[in-house]
Amino acid sequence: MGKIGNSYDALFPLKPGGCPLNYHSESDFVLTRREFLNRCGMGFGALSLGSLFGGELHAGESGPITTLDQRAPHFPAKAKRVIHIFANGGPSQVDTFDPKPLLNKWDGKALPITFKTERTTGAAMASPFSFKRYGQSGIEVSELFPRVGECIDDIAVIRSMYTDVPNHEPSLLLMNCGEARLPRPSMGSWLTYGLGTENQNLPGFISMCPNGLPVSDSLNWQNAFLPGIFQGTYIDTKHEDIDKLLENIQNSHTSYETQQKQLDLLNKINSYHAAQSGDDGRFDARIKSFELAYRMQMEASDAFDVSKEPQSVREMYGEGLQARQLLIARRLAERGVRYTQVWTGFRQPWDNHDDLKIRHRKLAGECDQPIAALLKDLKLRGLLDETLVIWGGEFGRTPVVELAKPGANQGKVNGRDHNNHGFTMWMAGGGVRGGYVHGATDEFGFAAVENRVHVHDLQATILHLMGFDHERLTYRYAGRDFRLTDVHGTVVRDLIA
Repeated sequence: MGKIGNSYDALFPLKPGGCPLNYHSESDFVLTRREFLNRCGMGFGALSLGSLFGGELHAGESGPITTLDQRAPHFPAKAKRVIHIFANGGPSQVDTFDPKPLLNKWDGKALPITFKTERTTGAAMASPFSFKRYGQSGIEVSELFPRVGECIDDIAVIRSMYTDVPNHEPSLLLMNCGEARLPRPSMGSWLTYGLGTENQNLPGFISMCPNGLPVSDSLNWQNAFLPGIFQGTYIDTKHEDIDKLLENIQNSHTSYETQQKQLDLLNKINSYHAAQSGDDGRFDARIKSFELAYRMQMEASDAFDVSKEPQSVREMYGEGLQARQLLIARRLAERGVRYTQVWTGFRQPWDNHDDLKIRHRKLAGECDQPIAALLKDLKLRGLLDETLVIWGGEFGRTPVVELAKPGANQGKVNGRDHNNHGFTMWMAGGGVRGGYVHGATDEFGFAAVENRVHVHDLQATILHLMGFDHERLTYRYAGRDFRLTDVHGTVVRDLIA
């Protein structure tokens, strides 16, 4: 018995506290799915799993990028950040920035050209709005946007945009994510993935959309297969009260010091888990989200509180929700947020199949002054040269009237159908060639015919202005290198100053 006892003691020495040194707790036998695959079949199961999650394993030269730390672009950038004003629903190009006087001659008559439209359309419909030349460039702008017209010498108007289909859902996703059907990262996610953010106390990508989500919901600012830290942060700007605008941003029950201790403990637990489970980009992104939420308490409330602006500045932007959104956008830009998207025309979008004259005037009236104020304000603060401002919708509208059809409209025969063949967008600041008109639609404004710019071309140009070769800003996922422009896109050099 003595020998057996001595042998047992030699084989199983005790830990402090009486447990054998090679004693295992239950947690030592708990395996994640990935660990199980690694330990079975000499790890061949994990090899196949790695091919499915290639982006997580091979995103960067030293592992996946999962932080918002600042990173250098491919080459010196013209712009540092983007403010994207999304005119939700598809504004009419022939009523805003692409005048077509020939429509007056053909008003009420069948046009000599035909293009496929989504719904049944009829005769030509002249614009109910007049156009005027502005600035030294003499670019014509509709009476709907007189304040924006005053800034036209800082704006490059693209009159030759076109997209793939005349439907909201795929066109919104193509414009925002570069892909009309399958889940893909949005432009804001790509830019924060490539550049990080200048301010670690705020999200790098913010999407402000009042009164709920747009068509295709949060897919418009999704991170898809990129790490979760690059997902857009949604803000419902219908709220003016900071506590409602930024729900749960402040902890009224626990001090910052106590929260820091809680976060430190959570990090210790997370570090232990990471050591057991190995690298996991999604897990790391979740940790970074906790840390960002803590830091945001210090700065987010201040950034979104427009009451801290001087009265003169608030008056420059004007009254209403759009004014508040765009003033917030400027405050976020000067605080280093990389990509801010501002949705206009949500509850009553630019999708005017009926009453176009009334509704376009109302929508433009809500955002004309604030947009112009944003451009002037950025310029006064020396921020316009490094801030790229973009305006436009997912497509345009037909120069012909939409006919009455049950379920399609109210039968008033005074609106326009969707048009993917030709529409207008504009850009300002951030290295853009101001006072310039690029491309043209046909004489009636139906289709882009001169220097055509596809959505992928626009995205390639935006990435170029931000310092990226759009063909090299990639992420490996499911065995393939993905990019915002898919396998398309050409930089429009004429748009660059």
